[in-house]
Amino acid sequence: MPTVVEAEITGTVWKIEKQVGDRVARDDVLLILESMKMEIPVEAPCDAAVAEIRVSEGESVEEGAVLVVLE
Repeated sequence: MPTVVEAEITGTVWKIEKQVGDRVARDDVLLILESMKMEIPVEAPCDAAVAEIRVSEGESVEEGAVLVVLE
């Protein structure tokens, strides 16, 4: 069953650290959000593979937006 990773805050996607197909371990940084001039890492909640990246660098996202899908 896929696992979705959602934005915990409103911000801008500053940098995407992983690509579709990459294997990640729990707590690996998937991407970095910028909000209120702070960089906030978004980490993998489990060991998985990156199935989808639904955002791009520079994109503004709202709290709750799906950023990444892991399988």
